[in-house]
Amino acid sequence: MLAPKQMSRLLIAASRDQMAPVIAELYHHHLFHIEEFVEAGAEGYEGFKIGTPLSGASEKSADLIKIRAITSAISVAEDDVDSAKTCSQAELKTQIERELPGLEREVEELTVRRSKLHTRAKEYEQKIAEITPFVTVPVDLDLYHGYTRFTTIAGYVPREVTLSVPNEMYFSKGKEKNFLVVIFPSEQKTEVERALADAAFQSVSVPDESGMPQTRIDHYSGLITSLNNEIAEINTKLEDVRKKHTEFLVSCEEFLKAEVEQTEAPLRFATTKQTFVAEGWVPSDKVDAVTDSLVKITGGKIYVTALPIDFEHDTVPVEYNNPGFAKPTQVLMDVYSRPKYTELDPTLMISIVFPIFFGLIVGDVGYGLIFLAMALGLRKFLKGDEGRMLLTVLRNASISAIFFGLVFSEFLGFPIPGWNPVLYSRHLMSEHGGHGPNIPELMVLSIWIGILHITLGRLIGMYNHAKQDHGHHRTLAVMANFGWLSVMWGIILAIWSVAAVPLMPNLTGLPVVLTVPGVGFGLNPATIIGGILILVGIILIARESVLEIIELPTIVSHVLSYARLVAVGLSGVAIAMVVNYMTFTMFINPALENFTIMSIVMILIGLGVFLFGHTLNIALSLLGGGLHSIRLHYVEFFTKFYKGGGKKYIPFGMKRRFTED
Repeated sequence: MLAPKQMSRLLIAASRDQMAPVIAELYHHHLFHIEEFVEAGAEGYEGFKIGTPLSGASEKSADLIKIRAITSAISVAEDDVDSAKTCSQAELKTQIERELPGLEREVEELTVRRSKLHTRAKEYEQKIAEITPFVTVPVDLDLYHGYTRFTTIAGYVPREVTLSVPNEMYFSKGKEKNFLVVIFPSEQKTEVERALADAAFQSVSVPDESGMPQTRIDHYSGLITSLNNEIAEINTKLEDVRKKHTEFLVSCEEFLKAEVEQTEAPLRFATTKQTFVAEGWVPSDKVDAVTDSLVKITGGKIYVTALPIDFEHDTVPVEYNNPGFAKPTQVLMDVYSRPKYTELDPTLMISIVFPIFFGLIVGDVGYGLIFLAMALGLRKFLKGDEGRMLLTVLRNASISAIFFGLVFSEFLGFPIPGWNPVLYSRHLMSEHGGHGPNIPELMVLSIWIGILHITLGRLIGMYNHAKQDHGHHRTLAVMANFGWLSVMWGIILAIWSVAAVPLMPNLTGLPVVLTVPGVGFGLNPATIIGGILILVGIILIARESVLEIIELPTIVSHVLSYARLVAVGLSGVAIAMVVNYMTFTMFINPALENFTIMSIVMILIGLGVFLFGHTLNIALSLLGGGLHSIRLHYVEFFTKFYKGGGKKYIPFGMKRRFTED
């Protein structure tokens, strides 16, 4: 559970006449992660070349392209289909030959026609945009052009313009910009342009139209309306095609995708004229099943063997190996980075600790119930695997928020009637006495969580280095991680020896065994041991890398960073308290005490404040609880041991939904 699934590297060799059945069998098992063959520098494969696709590959690829073009045109996606009738391959082949050409022709004709109509509508919209500025000028558009000795210029000016040349000018004053049309002798164009430029003139094109501007705009608007009606009719026909053929199209795409992947698989193999060789990865517990099925399908005319793994040079694909309740958390791991094959997989730990952190931050039964309803209700809208996994993570986190809401006795910021906080109260104002005296305890509790979490990270780091590294470097790396732990616990011991901290051991009462001369400061055994741990830890860290010494302050900052578990939660409590105070103390309660017509308005205002305030706080709690909880893993926890960068295990094949295997 704390390590990726164990993999074995298989080598498969057979004659070329066995290639098709071998590929089909591997595809059926959906277990063989193909290792791409690269001709250049392929040691032991002298004389081998990259294979060529199986027969029929081009035709199947062409059909797949047609199917995807159709599904794209009519917006069909397999996630839109909850279930479909499972079709046999023979049935689908017959349907493709019989229905695909006609369906392709129908969709293509409709989409091409719709595209042309869209283009024409855009052209008419552009014409309207060009004519619109001239609406304010009561002149036929035909009068603006057709001259040989005169030039027409139109555009916007911030103020009225006076020209020194003979001209005919139309000036229309607008709210933001003034529109100007001027006709003048062509030989004086330079002088006119200079005068207009000085007046910050912005020119517009003169439309090549005839008739009054508003009449032309109405004409083109009518044409656009007619085109939009035709487009709507085409969309209706395409929607009818989508409803009628959705299951057929998703089934065809799945079938053809599988066919194309199989026919193109030889492009990843090493081949000669008579033989082929394929290397890849299979989960170790499935090696016997894959081997037996290949031997059976080829009648024993195949060679399958497990190759030794060189962990320094081979990039082993990584497949998670987690229990069911931890699988959804894998999406959070993939956001950061998939673990390497040789390192510990922290997914299980995150699946347990992340909801706890989220619950500590939110800690409200009401908010937890809302998040739980969101996680369950959004499932019908999020169809993809990643979306469903995120919703499952939210479901688990919301249950934790409800649990800690009971611990803190909180419901939408109110104390739960008849239920006292189990450990500590976070209420700013309540009959429980307020949370003032509990703030130190809550903060120290969060620091304890940080100490233990970081200690676990360093211990895992020691394990990973012991497993991954070799020789003297392994010793240095393991001892350096121990050194970081030594410094951290040395600092903690030193603090315990000089200050009494709630919920932590009090070592201030230990007898003084050493007095610093001239200072009057005594050192007890805990102080001395703490100092020794700090010194030993620094030496161990420096042995691996002296530059790491500058990172020593992060020991304190990373531990203190866990105080956000309480601080962010208290900020949410404060917001909820303010919202509740404004809602009831300022609006609803006064309105109910002396009920008048205005009381109804005050009650409505109070309810509005309540809904808006808590909606905002719910959003902040979801964002803050999620981001801060995962941040403590990504930054404070993972940096102690986790490298990541593992290659995803992508087995050859697919999980079929709409077709028979």
